Amino acid sequence: MAAGDFYDPGPLKHVAINLFYGWGYNFYRKENQLRADDQLVRGKAAWLLGTARASIDAAESAYRREFLPPPTRANPIPDPGAVAGAQAIERLSRSVGALASRIQGQPAPEEDRMTQRYRQEAATLATLVERDQILVGQADLLRSMIDGRDGPWVLENLPALESGVHAIETTLRDRAALLQGMAS
Repeated sequence: MAAGDFYDPGPLKHVAINLFYGWGYNFYRKENQLRADDQLVRGKAAWLLGTARASIDAAESAYRREFLPPPTRANPIPDPGAVAGAQAIERLSRSVGALASRIQGQPAPEEDRMTQRYRQEAATLATLVERDQILVGQADLLRSMIDGRDGPWVLENLPALESGVHAIETTLRDRAALLQGMAS
């Protein structure tokens, strides 16, 4: 059997295209490209936040080694200030990790044939990609701020880092509000 005999692009091509259309997919629709771009951009933002979290975790680990030595008979209780500092760095790490998870879990509008004619899906997706690009910028700024820093630096600059986390949370809320407004 020749390779050309197995797949005749004539009638089989029409069946395949009808199946894709039936599943709600069209290769050439701008909305599908924008939906894929949205996922890609959010994946990059989450990756950047994962990198930032790894840097924070490294700073926390070094901080704990330096300021929280193992207990001894002479000093069985660790310094409360050092414990509070380590806990603050740990909270920051958890916040950044939670943001990365939220970004990856953010929805993109589904292709819904019933309401497709009543909304501007391409415009909404383009706006989402713009919001997600802001997320990438914010995530990269946070990553660059923390990259290679130590625990004392993190504690000293904790308000600025928390402000960055808050800005990313605000962008995520704005993105969710945009989708919520679209659904109504």
